[in-house]
Amino acid sequence: MSRVGLPDLKLSEQFPGFLAFKAKSRTVAEVDQVQSTAPPAIETPLESLEAAYAKIRDELKAELLNRLKAGAPAVFERIVIELLVKMGYGGSRVDAAQAIGKPGDEGLDGIIKEDRLGLDIIYVQAKRWATTVGRPEIQKFAGALHGQHATKGIFITMSDFSRDANDYVSKIGSKIVLIDGSSLAELMIEFGVAVATDATYTVKRIGNDFFESI
Repeated sequence: MSRVGLPDLKLSEQFPGFLAFKAKSRTVAEVDQVQSTAPPAIETPLESLEAAYAKIRDELKAELLNRLKAGAPAVFERIVIELLVKMGYGGSRVDAAQAIGKPGDEGLDGIIKEDRLGLDIIYVQAKRWATTVGRPEIQKFAGALHGQHATKGIFITMSDFSRDANDYVSKIGSKIVLIDGSSLAELMIEFGVAVATDATYTVKRIGNDFFESI
């Protein structure tokens, strides 16, 4: 009985196309084997330092948010005032403290000077909410601004904002800045609010310009 099934390999090797396919398959297999046995990439000291810095910063952000959520409302109010003043708003801390933290017109939490001369003012809404802030709350804030004939506002929360809320502020005439918990922690670290410097490392390199100029 004749056998029908797999082709004769010796016969197949007479065709150039088969030989090319066979060679390509061998090359791919060899590359895969080399990649699988290649040693992992080694980080440079600078890359390791940057990775460690990013990890420390993320841990600090998480700790800041936990402390804010566990702290008293007065602590949150004080941090908002300190942050805005360090960012260049509100003039002095006394001016900012007088403007923020007291219920204002139409439910606004307060106002703050845009610059030290007070040429313009910004309305502030600061909420220690744990839930996501949605579009309805931002619409209320925008309506309150409109009622005061104001065009600038800052809405700060320790939680986050929904996509609808972010889409809404990008389409309206009033300039409203949304600061969520993560952004708040980032700004606190950047402007040195409620944080202290533990250590500073200066990474130096060869000054090629000096050697080339000799």
